[in-house]
Amino acid sequence: MTATRPITMLIAALGGEGGGVLTNWIVSAAEAAGFPVQSTSIPGVAQRTGATTYYIEIFPEQASALNGKRPVLALTPGIGDIDIVVASELLEAGRTTLNGFVTPDRTHVIASLSRFFTMDEKTAMGDGRFDDDKLIKLIEGQARGAFLFDMTGLAQQNGAMVNAVMLGAIAGSGRLPISAEQFAAAIGREGKAGEANLRGFQAGLAAAQAQTGRGKAVAVKKGAPATLASLEQQASAAYPGIAQPIVVEGVRRLVPYQSIAYAQLYLDRLKPVAEADRRSSAQGALLKEVARHLAVRMSYEDVVRVAQEKIAPERMARIAREELRAKGEPYSVHDFLKPGIEELCQLLPPVIARPILRLAERKGWLGRIHFGMEINSTSVTGYLRFLMLAKLRAVRPYGYRYAQEQAQIESWLGLIAEAATRSSALALEVAECARLIKGYGDTHARGLSNYGRIEEALIRPAIAGRMPLDRAIDAIASARTAALVDPEGESLAKCLIESGAAQAA
Repeated sequence: MTATRPITMLIAALGGEGGGVLTNWIVSAAEAAGFPVQSTSIPGVAQRTGATTYYIEIFPEQASALNGKRPVLALTPGIGDIDIVVASELLEAGRTTLNGFVTPDRTHVIASLSRFFTMDEKTAMGDGRFDDDKLIKLIEGQARGAFLFDMTGLAQQNGAMVNAVMLGAIAGSGRLPISAEQFAAAIGREGKAGEANLRGFQAGLAAAQAQTGRGKAVAVKKGAPATLASLEQQASAAYPGIAQPIVVEGVRRLVPYQSIAYAQLYLDRLKPVAEADRRSSAQGALLKEVARHLAVRMSYEDVVRVAQEKIAPERMARIAREELRAKGEPYSVHDFLKPGIEELCQLLPPVIARPILRLAERKGWLGRIHFGMEINSTSVTGYLRFLMLAKLRAVRPYGYRYAQEQAQIESWLGLIAEAATRSSALALEVAECARLIKGYGDTHARGLSNYGRIEEALIRPAIAGRMPLDRAIDAIASARTAALVDPEGESLAKCLIESGAAQAA
């Protein structure tokens, strides 16, 4: 008949994700395009203990050109014989790889970076989660080609099921002799949740085309206002690989914290980091860690943030459900606050805040003078007090604390870029030092002070080449651990002395 072999596709989807519907879409599109096609499925045990596996074979010649002959298609997948593996969850992609279905000579993997944790992961006494980075390296190292992105996130953004995003990614990969229009028509023929599924399909298609270079990268149209969805798509397209979920979460965190423009600043700050990651052969590890810490540093704790959190609807719902066990009964929540002079100066312009803080320091008021208050967050007046304070986020960029934080962030990013020229491992240790800077008030001040000591005693000498590289990397890691164990700084002082940096202790 012909020497042409079928295109083989293995789909791994969790229960409730529409893997069967996805299979039907692919079969319908192949049939409409005139290709012989066959599909089978193997049900999983449960929604997480085992995925439902679907196997499809498509003969890439028109049935009309076979002169009435029909190809013989297999019912089960063969190890080492799969062209395309599609998975809705990262661990399932890893499981398929470990089972031998992903091979470097043939298999292209299209999988989601999202995770749905197993029972063993959830019940572990400590952090029982599988290492996502190891899973990604396994898949990318074993596959001929891999396209990994956050399918679940794109589905949620577009109000669609993840199977629609999976179909879009399959269409955009160009691995099947079926056009995107034919796949979209298959969704339309089914007639269920058509609009939502088409949105998900288009999102997956755009992400795949941006990754393969066969279509335009996902971006905001010129002149169009940016939105959270457009920034998430921009992040997904610009930062594929292991850093992508973190970057997307960073965008989602910073838009409600401040604004769309602030989240865009976050993405802009990551561009040189991505370049440094590439030059230092960090394989995405540096970008991932910087993206995580940068999102936290840019959403620093201040009085506005506290107010936002106090009246967040999900907080009230959690208190009613988990702490008060309230089932329709009335309740009230009283918050006790004790801001100091530093907190009260955070939103003042620097020109006003600086003289107040200098005076307070001379008088010995810093850390000693506080203004205690009790606010009933569930009352109208209490809620409005917090709401008015939360609305002050519009003036946050003009405040003293904002200017301080941004300057410190830029300095930290600059050190990371310089460290990356020596070693990706050194740059990672510098990035991890951001863990010291957290909270507010005394906690923030101590962390910032400890970070400053490590910077002067170890980081800058290491970047300048005044310390052997291996010794510098180990010393920074040890000093950071000492500072986290003992925030007061005594352990850090001993560690710096032992590292040969007694002058900074």
